[in-house]
Amino acid sequence: MANSPQSKKRARQAARRTLVNKSRRTRIRTFIRKVEEAIAGGDQAAAAEALRAAQPEIMRGVTKGVMHRNTASRKISRLARKVKSLGA
Repeated sequence: MANSPQSKKRARQAARRTLVNKSRRTRIRTFIRKVEEAIAGGDQAAAAEALRAAQPEIMRGVTKGVMHRNTASRKISRLARKVKSLGA
């Protein structure tokens, strides 16, 4: 348990940041799920549109420190490959 004033403050800040990061992570997952649902539906136009909306949101998670850069790039790459394969 935090004892010094500084460690108590850091514990409060960590709790606040945890809530912000959790909502940001949930938002990213929602965007990814929308792309995957469009892919499952077989609609390439809707999937491509959902991917265009999801990409900046995923990369914003990287700049905010919620997600690692390579993880985000991998997710975007895999989604793009699935969307592209719908057209073929």
